[in-house]
Amino acid sequence: MGLHRVLEPAGVLPQAARRLDASPVIGPDEVRIRVERLNLDAASFRQLWEKHGGDGERVRAEVLEIVAARGKMQNPVTGSGGMLIGTVEEVGRRSPLGLRPGDRVATLVSLTLTPLAIVDGLAGWDGRSEQVPCDGYAVLFARSIAAVLPADLHPELSLAVLDVCGAPALTARVVGRYVADRAREGDARPVSVAVVGGAGKSGSLSLTAARRAGATRTVGVVPVAAERDALEAAGLADVVALADARDPVSLAAAVTSALGAPADVTVVCVDVPGCEHGAVLATADGGTVVFFSMATSFAAAALGAEGLAADVTMLVGNGYVPGHAELALELLRAEPGVRRLFEARLAAD
Repeated sequence: MGLHRVLEPAGVLPQAARRLDASPVIGPDEVRIRVERLNLDAASFRQLWEKHGGDGERVRAEVLEIVAARGKMQNPVTGSGGMLIGTVEEVGRRSPLGLRPGDRVATLVSLTLTPLAIVDGLAGWDGRSEQVPCDGYAVLFARSIAAVLPADLHPELSLAVLDVCGAPALTARVVGRYVADRAREGDARPVSVAVVGGAGKSGSLSLTAARRAGATRTVGVVPVAAERDALEAAGLADVVALADARDPVSLAAAVTSALGAPADVTVVCVDVPGCEHGAVLATADGGTVVFFSMATSFAAAALGAEGLAADVTMLVGNGYVPGHAELALELLRAEPGVRRLFEARLAAD
């Protein structure tokens, strides 16, 4: 679990640590990776970008400071990190991960618990995008997970997909259970799904996963006309609605208008705070809200639902579901609309 890498405070797991030992010397159950690219969590990058007023040099400097001080990439404001791709350099003799030197991999665990050192000063990054080319090394533990990069996809595209692969997998699980339960009970009501932030990475994959899992009616909620047009062109949702997710009444009205009723399942995939109450209002009694954004305040979600007397189940998307990487990559390959949205985002970055 990496406990031996925790420098402070003693006794916590690496994710909760303030500082990790990022020594390149690995233990018998560890793996060292030569890093070639980081993918910063969307909420973390947005916070840094807004804090520094879009000054890429200052964003780059702060990322370097965080990694140097903490031995990992963990934004001290959002608490989130991201993931990375690189090449396996050394594998401990007792590592259970099944990796070999020379494998190009993407880590499927957060940078917030991954010992990391950067050796090139991020000289190849202008601080203006979530994807960060770099030279350095990282260490995986026995309980870490990683995926060998597929040969048929560009590494940057694979990284973008694998960064959010937990979202479609959990969405598929939740929606599939609704469909199965209603079929078993002879309930003919359709299963409806709203994805807030439907044009983004996790949002587009979640819309596709919901449809494949049997959702009868889907709505993708986006904040601006350009995203509405892109999502409509991709054909991933039955309806695309415009709403500011931070405006609870507006979001609930948009979802209800699009579906004819509140959603059975609402999936929150936006990277801004303040979307909790709107997601609760947009969800039917007995429904489920899945929060995938690291900008979510779980206190606000719980207390807001209580204050609204809303009978909804709220789930934290923890980023891991068995088979999540394979599912996300298959959705990308099979759905041209998803691939277009991802490639357009990478081109813009």
